[in-house]
Amino acid sequence: MALTAPAFVVADSANARDAAAATAQQMAHPKSWVDELTGHRIVRITDQAGSQSLYFHQNSYTPQGDMMVITTPAGIATIRLKDWKVAPLVNDKDAKLLFTGRKTRTAYFSKPYGEEGTSVYGVNVDTGKIRKIASIESGSIGSINADETLLLGQWAERNPPLQPGGEMQKHGDPAYAALGPDGKPLTYAEAKEVRLDQRLEAKIPMEIFTLDTKTGERKVVVASTDWLNHVQFSPTDPNLIMYCHEGPWHKVDRIWTVRTDGSQNTKIHTRTMNMEIAGHEFFSPDGKWIWYDLQTPRGEDFWLAGYEIATGKRKWYHVERNEWSVHYYQSPDMTRFSGDGGDSEMVAHAPDGKYLYLFTPQDVPDVAGIHAANAADLISPGTFAAEKIVDMRGHDYKLEPNITFTPDGKWIIFRSNMEGEEQVYAAELAKAE
Repeated sequence: MALTAPAFVVADSANARDAAAATAQQMAHPKSWVDELTGHRIVRITDQAGSQSLYFHQNSYTPQGDMMVITTPAGIATIRLKDWKVAPLVNDKDAKLLFTGRKTRTAYFSKPYGEEGTSVYGVNVDTGKIRKIASIESGSIGSINADETLLLGQWAERNPPLQPGGEMQKHGDPAYAALGPDGKPLTYAEAKEVRLDQRLEAKIPMEIFTLDTKTGERKVVVASTDWLNHVQFSPTDPNLIMYCHEGPWHKVDRIWTVRTDGSQNTKIHTRTMNMEIAGHEFFSPDGKWIWYDLQTPRGEDFWLAGYEIATGKRKWYHVERNEWSVHYYQSPDMTRFSGDGGDSEMVAHAPDGKYLYLFTPQDVPDVAGIHAANAADLISPGTFAAEKIVDMRGHDYKLEPNITFTPDGKWIIFRSNMEGEEQVYAAELAKAE
Protein backbone atom coordinates (compact mmCIF):
# COMPACT_ATOMS: atom_id res chain seq x y z
CA MET A 1 0.00 0.00 0.00
CA ALA A 2 1.78 3.13 -1.27
CA LEU A 3 0.60 5.70 1.23
CA THR A 4 3.59 8.01 1.17
CA ALA A 5 3.86 11.65 0.22
CA PRO A 6 6.66 11.99 -2.32
CA ALA A 7 6.93 14.75 -4.88
CA PHE A 8 4.84 14.30 -8.01
CA VAL A 9 6.76 12.62 -10.83
CA VAL A 10 6.23 12.16 -14.56
CA ALA A 11 6.45 8.47 -15.28
CA ASP A 12 7.46 8.40 -18.92
CA SER A 13 8.14 10.53 -21.99
CA ALA A 14 4.55 10.35 -23.25
CA ASN A 15 3.29 11.68 -19.93
CA ALA A 16 5.98 14.33 -20.04
CA ARG A 17 4.80 15.50 -23.46
CA ASP A 18 1.19 15.57 -22.25
CA ALA A 19 2.19 17.53 -19.16
CA ALA A 20 4.18 20.01 -21.25
CA ALA A 21 1.25 20.50 -23.63
CA ALA A 22 -1.15 21.02 -20.72
CA THR A 23 1.22 23.52 -19.13
CA ALA A 24 1.55 25.44 -22.38
CA GLN A 25 -2.23 25.58 -22.73
CA GLN A 26 -2.66 26.79 -19.14
CA MET A 27 -0.02 29.48 -19.60
CA ALA A 28 -2.13 30.96 -22.40
CA HIS A 29 -4.39 32.28 -19.65
CA PRO A 30 -3.26 34.75 -17.00
CA LYS A 31 -2.83 33.18 -13.58
CA SER A 32 -4.07 36.36 -11.94
CA TRP A 33 -6.32 39.01 -13.44
CA VAL A 34 -8.94 41.59 -12.54
CA ASP A 35 -12.47 40.62 -13.52
CA GLU A 36 -13.54 43.27 -16.04
CA LEU A 37 -17.17 43.12 -14.97
CA THR A 38 -16.76 43.09 -11.18
CA GLY A 39 -13.41 44.77 -10.54
CA HIS A 40 -12.25 41.98 -8.21
CA ARG A 41 -8.94 40.15 -8.51
CA ILE A 42 -9.12 36.49 -9.53
CA VAL A 43 -6.28 34.02 -8.98
CA ARG A 44 -6.10 30.61 -10.61
CA ILE A 45 -4.38 28.70 -7.81
CA THR A 46 -3.87 25.33 -9.51
CA ASP A 47 -2.08 24.35 -12.71
CA GLN A 48 -3.22 20.73 -12.94
CA ALA A 49 -6.47 20.36 -14.86
CA GLY A 50 -8.97 18.38 -12.82
CA SER A 51 -7.96 19.89 -9.47
CA GLN A 52 -10.89 20.36 -7.11
CA SER A 53 -11.69 22.03 -3.81
CA LEU A 54 -13.95 20.33 -1.30
CA TYR A 55 -17.75 20.46 -1.08
CA PHE A 56 -18.87 23.72 0.49
CA HIS A 57 -19.54 22.53 4.06
CA GLN A 58 -16.53 20.19 4.29
CA ASN A 59 -13.79 21.96 6.23
CA SER A 60 -10.61 22.26 4.16
CA TYR A 61 -8.63 24.68 6.35
CA THR A 62 -6.16 24.07 9.17
CA PRO A 63 -7.15 25.33 12.65
CA GLN A 64 -4.50 28.06 12.37
CA GLY A 65 -5.97 29.28 9.06
CA ASP A 66 -2.72 29.14 7.11
CA MET A 67 -3.27 26.12 4.86
CA MET A 68 -6.00 24.33 2.97
CA VAL A 69 -6.19 20.97 1.20
CA ILE A 70 -7.52 20.10 -2.24
CA THR A 71 -7.82 17.13 -4.57
CA THR A 72 -5.53 16.89 -7.61
CA PRO A 73 -5.32 14.29 -10.40
CA ALA A 74 -2.34 12.75 -8.57
CA GLY A 75 -3.92 12.67 -5.10
CA ILE A 76 -4.07 15.35 -2.41
CA ALA A 77 -2.21 18.67 -2.19
CA THR A 78 -1.93 21.60 0.20
CA ILE A 79 -2.28 25.29 -0.59
CA ARG A 80 -0.35 27.84 1.48
CA LEU A 81 -2.80 30.69 1.68
CA LYS A 82 -0.34 33.55 2.07
CA ASP A 83 1.11 32.99 -1.42
CA TRP A 84 -1.12 30.28 -3.01
CA LYS A 85 1.78 27.82 -3.17
CA VAL A 86 0.53 24.32 -4.06
CA ALA A 87 2.50 21.34 -2.72
CA PRO A 88 1.83 17.59 -2.98
CA LEU A 89 0.73 15.88 0.22
CA VAL A 90 -0.50 12.39 -0.71
CA ASN A 91 0.62 10.99 -4.05
CA ASP A 92 -2.09 8.37 -4.49
CA LYS A 93 -4.89 8.57 -7.06
CA ASP A 94 -7.07 6.27 -4.93
CA ALA A 95 -6.95 8.64 -1.95
CA LYS A 96 -10.29 10.46 -1.58
CA LEU A 97 -9.93 13.70 0.37
CA LEU A 98 -12.62 14.01 3.05
CA PHE A 99 -11.93 17.08 5.24
CA THR A 100 -9.44 18.61 7.65
CA GLY A 101 -9.69 18.56 11.43
CA ARG A 102 -10.71 21.59 13.46
CA LYS A 103 -8.36 20.71 16.34
CA THR A 104 -5.22 19.27 14.74
CA ARG A 105 -3.28 19.91 11.53
CA THR A 106 -4.63 16.71 10.02
CA ALA A 107 -6.26 16.12 6.65
CA TYR A 108 -8.41 13.01 6.47
CA PHE A 109 -8.86 10.81 3.42
CA SER A 110 -10.29 7.42 2.55
CA LYS A 111 -9.22 4.53 0.36
CA PRO A 112 -11.17 1.49 -0.75
CA TYR A 113 -10.25 -1.94 0.52
CA GLY A 114 -11.75 -5.30 -0.36
CA GLU A 115 -14.99 -5.35 -2.33
CA GLU A 116 -16.97 -2.68 -0.46
CA GLY A 117 -14.80 -1.60 2.46
CA THR A 118 -13.30 1.80 3.20
CA SER A 119 -10.27 2.72 5.29
CA VAL A 120 -9.81 6.20 6.70
CA TYR A 121 -6.39 7.80 7.16
CA GLY A 122 -5.06 11.01 8.64
CA VAL A 123 -2.10 12.88 7.17
CA ASN A 124 -0.20 15.68 8.88
CA VAL A 125 -0.27 18.66 6.52
CA ASP A 126 3.25 19.74 7.55
CA THR A 127 5.17 16.46 7.66
CA GLY A 128 3.14 14.26 5.31
CA LYS A 129 3.13 11.50 7.94
CA ILE A 130 0.17 9.17 7.43
CA ARG A 131 -1.62 7.07 10.01
CA LYS A 132 -4.55 4.72 9.66
CA ILE A 133 -7.62 5.78 11.66
CA ALA A 134 -10.22 3.05 11.10
CA SER A 135 -11.86 0.74 8.57
CA ILE A 136 -15.49 -0.03 7.79
CA GLU A 137 -16.85 -3.01 5.87
CA SER A 138 -19.23 -0.85 3.86
CA GLY A 139 -20.54 2.71 3.81
CA SER A 140 -18.86 6.11 3.59
CA ILE A 141 -17.50 8.78 5.91
CA GLY A 142 -18.80 12.34 5.63
CA SER A 143 -17.65 14.37 8.64
CA ILE A 144 -15.55 14.54 11.80
CA ASN A 145 -16.54 16.19 15.05
CA ALA A 146 -15.01 19.31 16.56
CA ASP A 147 -12.56 17.49 18.85
CA GLU A 148 -11.71 14.84 16.23
CA THR A 149 -12.84 11.94 18.42
CA LEU A 150 -15.67 10.72 16.17
CA LEU A 151 -16.07 10.17 12.45
CA LEU A 152 -19.57 10.40 11.01
CA GLY A 153 -20.72 8.07 8.27
CA GLN A 154 -23.69 6.66 6.43
CA TRP A 155 -24.47 3.14 5.27
CA ALA A 156 -27.02 1.76 2.84
CA GLU A 157 -27.97 -1.86 2.33
CA ARG A 158 -27.32 -1.31 -1.38
CA ASN A 159 -26.27 1.65 -3.53
CA PRO A 160 -27.88 1.59 -6.97
CA PRO A 161 -26.54 4.22 -9.39
CA LEU A 162 -28.68 7.35 -9.47
CA GLN A 163 -28.44 7.35 -13.27
CA PRO A 164 -29.32 3.98 -14.83
CA GLY A 165 -26.27 2.66 -16.64
CA GLY A 166 -24.05 4.64 -14.27
CA GLU A 167 -23.11 7.31 -16.82
CA MET A 168 -20.95 9.96 -15.18
CA GLN A 169 -19.72 13.43 -16.11
CA LYS A 170 -15.98 13.96 -16.29
CA HIS A 171 -15.90 15.66 -12.88
CA GLY A 172 -17.60 12.70 -11.21
CA ASP A 173 -21.30 13.58 -10.84
CA PRO A 174 -24.01 11.50 -12.52
CA ALA A 175 -24.89 12.52 -16.09
CA TYR A 176 -28.59 12.88 -15.32
CA ALA A 177 -30.95 12.18 -18.20
CA ALA A 178 -34.62 11.15 -18.27
CA LEU A 179 -37.80 11.51 -20.29
CA GLY A 180 -40.82 13.50 -19.15
CA PRO A 181 -44.46 12.33 -19.20
CA ASP A 182 -44.71 13.53 -22.81
CA GLY A 183 -41.79 11.32 -23.82
CA LYS A 184 -39.49 14.27 -24.47
CA PRO A 185 -36.05 14.62 -22.84
CA LEU A 186 -36.03 16.59 -19.60
CA THR A 187 -33.44 19.21 -18.74
CA TYR A 188 -30.47 18.10 -16.68
CA ALA A 189 -31.99 19.63 -13.52
CA GLU A 190 -35.42 18.03 -14.04
CA ALA A 191 -33.87 14.66 -14.89
CA LYS A 192 -31.97 14.85 -11.61
CA GLU A 193 -35.29 15.25 -9.76
CA VAL A 194 -36.63 12.11 -11.44
CA ARG A 195 -33.59 10.07 -10.41
CA LEU A 196 -33.68 11.42 -6.85
CA ASP A 197 -37.34 10.42 -6.55
CA GLN A 198 -36.62 6.91 -7.81
CA ARG A 199 -33.88 6.50 -5.20
CA LEU A 200 -36.14 7.81 -2.42
CA GLU A 201 -38.97 5.44 -3.35
CA ALA A 202 -36.61 2.44 -3.34
CA LYS A 203 -36.90 2.48 0.51
CA ILE A 204 -33.41 1.08 1.03
CA PRO A 205 -32.47 0.46 4.70
CA MET A 206 -29.88 2.99 5.85
CA GLU A 207 -27.93 4.00 8.93
CA ILE A 208 -26.09 7.07 10.13
CA PHE A 209 -23.27 5.99 12.43
CA THR A 210 -20.29 7.30 14.36
CA LEU A 211 -16.85 5.71 14.44
CA ASP A 212 -14.51 6.29 17.37
CA THR A 213 -11.16 7.55 16.01
CA LYS A 214 -9.20 5.78 18.77
CA THR A 215 -11.04 2.49 19.22
CA GLY A 216 -12.85 2.10 15.91
CA GLU A 217 -16.12 1.44 17.76
CA ARG A 218 -19.15 1.86 15.49
CA LYS A 219 -22.43 3.16 16.91
CA VAL A 220 -25.69 3.61 14.99
CA VAL A 221 -27.26 7.04 15.53
CA VAL A 222 -30.24 6.91 13.13
CA ALA A 223 -31.68 3.96 11.19
CA SER A 224 -34.37 4.34 8.54
CA THR A 225 -35.62 3.27 5.13
CA ASP A 226 -35.77 6.95 4.24
CA TRP A 227 -32.82 8.22 2.21
CA LEU A 228 -30.36 9.71 4.73
CA ASN A 229 -27.69 12.08 3.44
CA HIS A 230 -25.71 15.34 3.82
CA VAL A 231 -24.29 14.31 7.20
CA GLN A 232 -22.23 16.92 9.05
CA PHE A 233 -21.00 17.57 12.56
CA SER A 234 -21.35 20.92 14.28
CA PRO A 235 -18.09 22.89 14.00
CA THR A 236 -18.15 23.55 17.76
CA ASP A 237 -20.37 20.97 19.54
CA PRO A 238 -18.70 17.53 19.26
CA ASN A 239 -21.98 15.72 19.97
CA LEU A 240 -24.35 17.50 17.58
CA ILE A 241 -25.08 16.09 14.11
CA MET A 242 -27.08 17.56 11.25
CA TYR A 243 -28.38 15.35 8.46
CA CYS A 244 -31.05 15.34 5.81
CA HIS A 245 -33.85 13.20 4.45
CA GLU A 246 -32.80 13.22 0.80
CA GLY A 247 -35.03 13.21 -2.28
CA PRO A 248 -37.02 15.82 -4.19
CA TRP A 249 -37.06 18.66 -1.68
CA HIS A 250 -40.78 19.40 -2.03
CA LYS A 251 -41.50 15.79 -1.02
CA VAL A 252 -39.36 15.40 2.11
CA ASP A 253 -38.95 17.00 5.53
CA ARG A 254 -35.29 17.47 4.84
CA ILE A 255 -33.32 19.13 7.67
CA TRP A 256 -32.77 17.37 11.02
CA THR A 257 -30.41 17.44 13.98
CA VAL A 258 -29.64 14.62 16.41
CA ARG A 259 -27.23 14.00 19.28
CA THR A 260 -24.50 11.38 18.90
CA ASP A 261 -26.36 9.10 21.35
CA GLY A 262 -29.43 9.15 19.08
CA SER A 263 -31.44 11.47 21.32
CA GLN A 264 -33.16 14.77 20.45
CA ASN A 265 -33.88 13.85 16.83
CA THR A 266 -35.30 17.22 15.77
CA LYS A 267 -36.87 18.50 12.55
CA ILE A 268 -35.52 21.98 11.81
CA HIS A 269 -37.97 23.18 9.16
CA THR A 270 -41.63 22.30 8.60
CA ARG A 271 -43.10 22.99 5.17
CA THR A 272 -46.33 25.01 5.16
CA MET A 273 -47.26 25.04 1.46
CA ASN A 274 -47.22 22.61 -1.43
CA MET A 275 -43.98 22.81 -3.46
CA GLU A 276 -42.12 24.58 -0.65
CA ILE A 277 -38.50 23.41 -0.55
CA ALA A 278 -35.60 23.76 1.89
CA GLY A 279 -32.08 22.35 1.72
CA HIS A 280 -28.30 22.69 1.22
CA GLU A 281 -28.16 23.28 4.96
CA PHE A 282 -24.99 24.27 6.83
CA PHE A 283 -23.86 25.39 10.29
CA SER A 284 -22.71 28.92 11.07
CA PRO A 285 -18.98 29.11 11.96
CA ASP A 286 -19.80 29.35 15.67
CA GLY A 287 -22.20 26.40 15.45
CA LYS A 288 -25.11 28.41 16.87
CA TRP A 289 -27.19 28.72 13.71
CA ILE A 290 -28.31 26.49 10.85
CA TRP A 291 -28.73 28.20 7.47
CA TYR A 292 -30.47 26.83 4.39
CA ASP A 293 -31.92 27.61 0.98
CA LEU A 294 -35.70 28.12 1.32
CA GLN A 295 -38.18 28.62 -1.52
CA THR A 296 -41.87 29.45 -0.97
CA PRO A 297 -42.82 27.90 -3.35
CA ARG A 298 -40.12 26.20 -5.40
CA GLY A 299 -38.72 28.40 -8.13
CA GLU A 300 -40.83 31.45 -7.24
CA ASP A 301 -39.81 33.15 -3.99
CA PHE A 302 -36.30 32.76 -2.56
CA TRP A 303 -34.82 33.07 0.92
CA LEU A 304 -31.73 32.22 2.89
CA ALA A 305 -33.30 30.99 6.12
CA GLY A 306 -31.67 30.70 9.53
CA TYR A 307 -32.58 28.73 12.66
CA GLU A 308 -30.95 29.48 16.03
CA ILE A 309 -30.33 26.11 17.67
CA ALA A 310 -30.54 27.23 21.31
CA THR A 311 -33.70 29.33 21.03
CA GLY A 312 -35.56 28.25 17.91
CA LYS A 313 -35.55 31.84 16.61
CA ARG A 314 -35.67 32.26 12.84
CA LYS A 315 -34.30 34.77 10.34
CA TRP A 316 -35.21 34.84 6.65
CA TYR A 317 -33.26 36.97 4.17
CA HIS A 318 -34.99 37.50 0.85
CA VAL A 319 -32.99 36.69 -2.30
CA GLU A 320 -33.69 38.03 -5.79
CA ARG A 321 -34.16 35.50 -8.60
CA ASN A 322 -30.90 36.32 -10.39
CA GLU A 323 -29.02 36.15 -7.08
CA TRP A 324 -30.35 32.74 -6.02
CA SER A 325 -27.41 30.38 -5.53
CA VAL A 326 -26.84 26.63 -5.59
CA HIS A 327 -24.99 26.98 -2.28
CA TYR A 328 -24.64 29.75 0.24
CA TYR A 329 -22.03 30.04 2.98
CA GLN A 330 -21.20 32.39 5.85
CA SER A 331 -18.05 34.43 6.42
CA PRO A 332 -15.85 33.61 9.44
CA ASP A 333 -16.97 36.78 11.24
CA MET A 334 -20.60 35.91 10.39
CA THR A 335 -21.35 39.36 8.95
CA ARG A 336 -21.76 38.32 5.29
CA PHE A 337 -22.71 35.39 3.10
CA SER A 338 -21.50 34.08 -0.23
CA GLY A 339 -23.60 32.71 -3.06
CA ASP A 340 -22.35 30.76 -6.06
CA GLY A 341 -25.15 31.65 -8.49
CA GLY A 342 -26.78 29.32 -10.98
CA ASP A 343 -27.74 28.89 -14.61
CA SER A 344 -31.11 29.25 -16.32
CA GLU A 345 -31.89 25.52 -16.18
CA MET A 346 -31.67 25.40 -12.39
CA VAL A 347 -34.54 25.79 -9.97
CA ALA A 348 -34.65 29.60 -10.03
CA HIS A 349 -34.50 29.71 -13.86
CA ALA A 350 -32.51 32.91 -13.45
CA PRO A 351 -32.03 34.72 -16.78
CA ASP A 352 -28.78 36.33 -15.57
CA GLY A 353 -27.57 34.45 -12.50
CA LYS A 354 -24.11 33.14 -13.43
CA TYR A 355 -22.00 35.09 -10.93
CA LEU A 356 -20.38 34.58 -7.56
CA TYR A 357 -21.94 36.93 -5.02
CA LEU A 358 -21.14 38.53 -1.69
CA PHE A 359 -24.28 39.24 0.36
CA THR A 360 -24.56 41.71 3.23
CA PRO A 361 -27.68 41.12 5.38
CA GLN A 362 -30.04 44.00 6.04
CA ASP A 363 -32.85 43.59 8.56
CA VAL A 364 -36.30 44.95 7.76
CA PRO A 365 -36.91 47.59 10.47
CA ASP A 366 -40.13 48.11 12.38
CA VAL A 367 -42.12 51.01 10.94
CA ALA A 368 -41.67 54.19 12.99
CA GLY A 369 -40.02 52.14 15.72
CA ILE A 370 -43.34 50.52 16.63
CA HIS A 371 -42.76 46.95 17.82
CA ALA A 372 -45.27 44.11 17.72
CA ALA A 373 -45.79 42.56 21.13
CA ASN A 374 -45.02 39.09 19.79
CA ALA A 375 -42.19 40.14 17.44
CA ALA A 376 -39.67 37.91 19.23
CA ASP A 377 -41.83 34.87 18.43
CA LEU A 378 -42.07 35.66 14.72
CA ILE A 379 -39.67 35.17 11.82
CA SER A 380 -37.24 38.10 11.61
CA PRO A 381 -37.19 39.18 7.94
CA GLY A 382 -34.44 40.84 5.97
CA THR A 383 -32.94 41.41 2.56
CA PHE A 384 -29.50 41.13 1.01
CA ALA A 385 -27.33 43.84 -0.48
CA ALA A 386 -25.58 41.89 -3.23
CA GLU A 387 -22.22 42.45 -4.88
CA LYS A 388 -20.97 40.49 -7.88
CA ILE A 389 -17.47 39.14 -7.21
CA VAL A 390 -16.80 36.85 -10.20
CA ASP A 391 -18.30 36.73 -13.68
CA MET A 392 -19.20 33.04 -14.19
CA ARG A 393 -20.94 33.34 -17.55
CA GLY A 394 -18.24 31.11 -19.06
CA HIS A 395 -18.77 28.44 -16.39
CA ASP A 396 -20.78 25.23 -16.90
CA TYR A 397 -22.92 24.85 -13.76
CA LYS A 398 -23.04 21.09 -14.01
CA LEU A 399 -19.90 21.65 -11.94
CA GLU A 400 -21.02 23.48 -8.79
CA PRO A 401 -18.55 26.18 -7.61
CA ASN A 402 -18.91 25.38 -3.88
CA ILE A 403 -17.57 28.63 -2.40
CA THR A 404 -15.76 28.80 0.94
CA PHE A 405 -14.26 31.82 2.69
CA THR A 406 -10.59 31.82 3.63
CA PRO A 407 -10.19 31.92 7.44
CA ASP A 408 -9.15 35.60 7.35
CA GLY A 409 -12.36 36.43 5.48
CA LYS A 410 -10.50 38.25 2.70
CA TRP A 411 -10.93 35.76 -0.17
CA ILE A 412 -13.39 33.20 -1.45
CA ILE A 413 -12.17 29.87 -2.84
CA PHE A 414 -14.13 28.05 -5.53
CA ARG A 415 -13.80 25.53 -8.33
CA SER A 416 -14.62 26.36 -11.90
CA ASN A 417 -14.32 25.26 -15.52
CA MET A 418 -14.44 28.85 -16.80
CA GLU A 419 -11.17 28.24 -18.71
CA GLY A 420 -12.21 24.82 -20.01
CA GLU A 421 -10.86 22.36 -17.44
CA GLU A 422 -11.69 22.26 -13.77
CA GLN A 423 -9.32 24.29 -11.59
CA VAL A 424 -9.30 25.88 -8.13
CA TYR A 425 -9.56 29.68 -7.95
CA ALA A 426 -9.54 32.46 -5.38
CA ALA A 427 -11.31 35.81 -5.63
CA GLU A 428 -10.39 38.79 -3.45
CA LEU A 429 -13.36 40.39 -1.70
CA ALA A 430 -11.78 43.84 -1.64
CA LYS A 431 -11.86 45.49 -5.06
CA ALA A 432 -8.60 45.71 -6.96
CA GLU A 433 -6.95 49.11 -6.87
